[in-house]
Amino acid sequence: MSAETYRDAWGIPHLRADTPHALARAQGRVTARDRAWQLEVERHRAQGTSAAFLGPGALSWDRLARRARLADTARRCFTALERKDPETAAWVRAYVDGVNEGLAETGRPAPEFARTGLTPGRWDPWTPLGVWLATHLLFAGFPAKLWREHVSTHLGPEAVPLFAADGPGTAGSNGWLVSGERTTTGQAIIAGDPHRFIEDPGVYQQIHLSCPEFDVVGLAVPGVPGVAHFGHAGTVAWAITNAMADYQDLYRERLRRTGAGVEALGPDGTWHRAARHTERIDVAGEDTVEVEIIETGRGPVIAGGPEGLDDGTPAALSLRYPPRVTADLGFGALLPLLRARRVADVDRALDAWAEPVNVVQAADTEGGLLHRVAGRVPVRPAANGLRPVPAWEPGHEWTGWHAPARAGLTDGVAVMANQRGPSTPLGVEFAPPHRADRIAALLAGKERWSAADMPAIHTDTHLGSAAALLDHLAALTTTTLAPEAAALCDRLLAWDRRMDADSADAAAYAAVRSAVVRGLAAHPALASAAAPPAYPEVLQPWLALVPRVAYALEHLLRADDLYGIDRAATVRAALEEVAARPPAGTWGDTHRLAPWRALPDPATAREDEPGLSGDHDCVLCTSPVPGLTDRAARGPAARYVWDLADRGNSRWVVPHGASGDPDSSHHRDQQPLWLDGELAPVITDFDRLTKESDD
Repeated sequence: MSAETYRDAWGIPHLRADTPHALARAQGRVTARDRAWQLEVERHRAQGTSAAFLGPGALSWDRLARRARLADTARRCFTALERKDPETAAWVRAYVDGVNEGLAETGRPAPEFARTGLTPGRWDPWTPLGVWLATHLLFAGFPAKLWREHVSTHLGPEAVPLFAADGPGTAGSNGWLVSGERTTTGQAIIAGDPHRFIEDPGVYQQIHLSCPEFDVVGLAVPGVPGVAHFGHAGTVAWAITNAMADYQDLYRERLRRTGAGVEALGPDGTWHRAARHTERIDVAGEDTVEVEIIETGRGPVIAGGPEGLDDGTPAALSLRYPPRVTADLGFGALLPLLRARRVADVDRALDAWAEPVNVVQAADTEGGLLHRVAGRVPVRPAANGLRPVPAWEPGHEWTGWHAPARAGLTDGVAVMANQRGPSTPLGVEFAPPHRADRIAALLAGKERWSAADMPAIHTDTHLGSAAALLDHLAALTTTTLAPEAAALCDRLLAWDRRMDADSADAAAYAAVRSAVVRGLAAHPALASAAAPPAYPEVLQPWLALVPRVAYALEHLLRADDLYGIDRAATVRAALEEVAARPPAGTWGDTHRLAPWRALPDPATAREDEPGLSGDHDCVLCTSPVPGLTDRAARGPAARYVWDLADRGNSRWVVPHGASGDPDSSHHRDQQPLWLDGELAPVITDFDRLTKESDD
């Protein structure tokens, strides 16, 4: 046996091989068979070449990828991996060999290839590292520093905490660990759901990897070998959430052109030669674009240059991020994770983790428990975490790395939902506590839990953040309201605060909330912050005022003063606006899934996407952007329940299906489960699977 591929009823690949390298090759091959178009898109995004077939809309990302030196950093990291950890480097090479074999074997490529005229390209050994970098470059939300600088400049430093919230570009997760003392079996359970932009095909690939050294089921990232974030090895299981740590810095640079190139003013007060070259980006349907690549002693310049920004602002920004500094992306943790048998093994493996920085929970069948932060966060002054700092001033250098923070359990339970917790010293802004508090309250409501109980937590729709707006409604004098507005106010105050898809009250609440957001954002007191600075388009979601008001609404409504804005009048006007033109249906009529597709199908109407329960601050986190759209581009990119008593009792689901091919029966066959809060069984017995091939 070299490698065997099996499938379960959901088309999920189960792979068996003689060695880890043969297994990696099989994983690459099956991923190419199932996700060829997705792999092609991710390869191009890592290289900054996606505009060549996706057109002008992808140009801003390609510019950022080129200027941030993603491909070059991935090459450096792989070269260092070959030197420091040749076994892992060879394992990654085996995966890439499998990808290239699978792409070459594809008899009927996905329809997107025909629409674009592309043929699958060849992967290099460093490509998986590039895919990982491209997937997570914006994960830590460094553009939030641009927002803080912008809002502080226009509204004053006191505006920064007012707008502090889980911003529109962040990605998080729910996760909870229930120790054996709180379960029906006496063994631990780990459950949760990673929240990301919902993509089609999905960002997670359900997979089973088996060889004599290990047998692991988990959620892989297509294009990356192994199971990095969520896995169950039989005797030990692990899961992560975003730690909300701050580990990327922005520096304002002073640059000048000389006859020899470009120089940057350093913190020592002298001008230093910066690395400089130009690259060309092909754009489908338009002329090729030339991009100047500059790198200073701090890092690559991602915006502006010697001449400033596009609007003439004399600014240039460089980005300093750990893999560019250390040539280490943390791939040395991937094989040890697969080989882990106990919590101590997971703990040791994660000491090599780099990015993104995560909060990790793990449990084993011997009662071992783990709740820690994993990843590389630099030690530097606090100012670096708040906004861009001047590169020409001393005192903003990195001076080491933070030790990983650890935490315990409370009453046999640990909850992670991007709130302040063990990673608090490592971050600046965290998610509001509503999801974490709700999960903890639900778990406290019962003494013993089983794996079968967990979907009820996954799908809880109680909206804790509604209180701020409802308090304002309660303060209104209903006798002075128009009858329709008074009736709507009474109705919302009696509402159960659940954002269920079939709820007309939830739709009415969301409509009033959006009207309040629009009213606040349009107020003259905030007008100076409405026009964002001329940073690249790909960074603009962090700089838009309406989403910032939407996600900071609790702070803005509860602050002692908001620049003299009459918030009671704003809420009253919003209530009357909605009462005059109430929503025609339920929350699910407008709160629909809006998955990202690299190449949208014009034949697919947006109204064809399903209606959703949940909201941004519900445990069922399906995020609209109040004031802009009820549609949800972010949500649970997977759900999982890892049972340490019996892996066969574990469950999982993804928003679409195992296949990236729209014509496959497994392209969307899991969506009904995902929508209903149900999970598919995790099957690891090869005798219960259907053999597909010997490779």
